[in-house]
Amino acid sequence: MTQTLAIVVLFVAAMAALPWLVRRVQLRQAAGGAPGGTSSRVLSAVAVGPQQRVVTVEVGPQGARTCLVLGVTSQAITCLHVMGVPAAAQAAAAPSFAGEMALAAQTPDKAPHG
Repeated sequence: MTQTLAIVVLFVAAMAALPWLVRRVQLRQAAGGAPGGTSSRVLSAVAVGPQQRVVTVEVGPQGARTCLVLGVTSQAITCLHVMGVPAAAQAAAAPSFAGEMALAAQTPDKAPHG
């Protein structure tokens, strides 16, 4: 009787800990990123129907990014088009506001003070 009760209690405890464990694994994967420096990000998503979307996703390692145009429904995901991202577009990322302010602070003012 006590052995059966112990097994039931351990089973219930394992089932209660399962969502916590799954959440920890998901957070660890999200924080660490994908292995090898590869990551993906959604560039845009447009709803074309109640459960249909056209999604543009950027995938691949930093040196060789690729844009995929995907058709997403509740039943399937279909690749509609594959676009290469030019290297110049990857290198010329939008400058940050803080970077622009630091650059402006270092540049001498050309206007006369008077």
